[in-house]
Amino acid sequence: MPVSARPRSSFPDAFAWGVATSAYQIEGSHDSDGKGESIWDRFTHQPGRILDGSTGDVACDHYRRWEEDVALMADLGVTAYRLSIAWSRVLPQGTGQVNEAGLEFYSRLIDALRAAGIDPYVTLYHWDLPQALEERGGWRNRGTVDAFVEYSDVTSRALGGRVSQWITQNEPWVAAFLGHKEGIFAPGGTDFLEALTVGHHLLLAHGRAVPVIRANSPGASVGVAIDCRPTTPASDKPDDVAANRHFDGFRNRWFFDPLFGKGYPEDTIAAYRDRGYLPKGSLPFVADGDLYEVAAPIDFLGVNYYTSLAIRAGSDETEFTGVEPGAPAPEGYTEMGWPITPAALVSFLQRIHEDYAPGSILVTENGASYSEGPDAEGGIHDERRIRYIARHIDALDEARAAGVPVDGYFVWSLLDNFEWASGYTQRFGLVWVDADDQTRLPKDSYFWYREYLSS
Repeated sequence: MPVSARPRSSFPDAFAWGVATSAYQIEGSHDSDGKGESIWDRFTHQPGRILDGSTGDVACDHYRRWEEDVALMADLGVTAYRLSIAWSRVLPQGTGQVNEAGLEFYSRLIDALRAAGIDPYVTLYHWDLPQALEERGGWRNRGTVDAFVEYSDVTSRALGGRVSQWITQNEPWVAAFLGHKEGIFAPGGTDFLEALTVGHHLLLAHGRAVPVIRANSPGASVGVAIDCRPTTPASDKPDDVAANRHFDGFRNRWFFDPLFGKGYPEDTIAAYRDRGYLPKGSLPFVADGDLYEVAAPIDFLGVNYYTSLAIRAGSDETEFTGVEPGAPAPEGYTEMGWPITPAALVSFLQRIHEDYAPGSILVTENGASYSEGPDAEGGIHDERRIRYIARHIDALDEARAAGVPVDGYFVWSLLDNFEWASGYTQRFGLVWVDADDQTRLPKDSYFWYREYLSS
C-alpha cells in the first residue's frame, strides 16, 4: 500500500525541506590537503571502540565525491542542506594557522549548493574537536571556548557572505555525556563532573560565537541544534513520576533552560548534589556572566528528534531504566532499537513553544535506521523508512496547526554513513552507499521524498 503524508501544500512555500549530514560521518580524506587529526580520528583507531572495528578515514568519500552528492540533492528537490564543517580541516591545530585548502573545499561546496538552489545550513561543531585541543584539555579546558570563537570567526568571515543559516553546536548533551561520562563516544571520558563541565563549555562557546557570526554574516540567522528525548512516567507510581522528572532535567532541561535564560534547573542541581556529583555551593564550572552569554538570543532553535521514552525508576541514578526491552511500541521500532513515537514529537514541540517560545523551530534531524539493501535489479525497498518519515511530517503539520512555529524539516540522512560507535552497521540514508566501492543507489525513500517535495 502506498505511504502518504499530509499534503505538501499544508506547509508554507518558505518551509525548509532538507537533508542532513555531518563532516566526520561522510567526508573521509581524514589526513588530506593539510587536515589535522580530530578526536574521532584518534578514537576510532583505538581497538574496541567501534562495533565493527571501522573508522571514518574514508566514510562516504564525500570530500572527493561532493559533486555527485550535490547532484543527488538537486535531483531530490530539497531546498536546504544541513552540513557540518570539520574544525581540523580549517584549523589543523584548533587555533592559529588556517588551512586554506580546507576552507576552499567548503567554499566550492557552498557555491555548488547555491547554484543548485539549495540553501546551506552550516553547523560549526558536530563533535569532531581537533586532537591538538584535546591534548590541551579539550572541552574540559575553558580555553577551548576561546578556540571555538576563533574558529567561528575564521569560518564565518570566509563563508559568511554566502551562508545565511548557521548552527553553532550540534547536540551538546551527546558530546558531553556520551563522550565524557559514558565513554562510548570520543574522547572516551567517564566522569560525571567532567561531563557537566564539558556541557557548560559547549553552551558557553555557542553563546559567545553567536554575535561573532552575526558580525561576519550580516542578515544571517544563527541557531543551535539540541537533541531531545521526550519522556513520560512508565506508570503513575510516585517513584516513576519522580524518576521521569529527574530524567527530563538530566536529558532535556539541563540544556534547554540555560539557552533560554532560565539557568540550570534547580531541582536537577539539588539531585546531583544529593548524589555526590556536584559539590555544595555554586557550580564550579560557571563563572560570573556565563549564563548571560549562554542565553544569547538566537534566530531559530534546531531540534533533533528520533524517539521518546517511558521512564521507570531503577538502579541507575541518572538515566534510570527507560523502557523495558520488548515493551509495546504500537508503531514499532527502528533497527537502532528506538520506539517510533511521532505523537511525542508533537507534544514536545508544543512544550518547547510554551516553555521557551523560540521565534522559529527547525527539526534539524529526523530519520530511521533500516538495513534494506539492493535487490537483483538494484532497487532498495525501504517502505519502513518511508512510513517513519511520513508519520513525522504529519506530526509537524499537527504541531503547526497547534500554533508551533515549525519552519523546516531535515531528514537524517542523505547518505548511509559512519554511524559513530555503531560504525557501518546502521543505515540511516535515503541513498545506499557501499562502504567498499562507494556506489550510491537512491532508495525508494529517496524517490518518495522527491515525489512529495514536487507535489
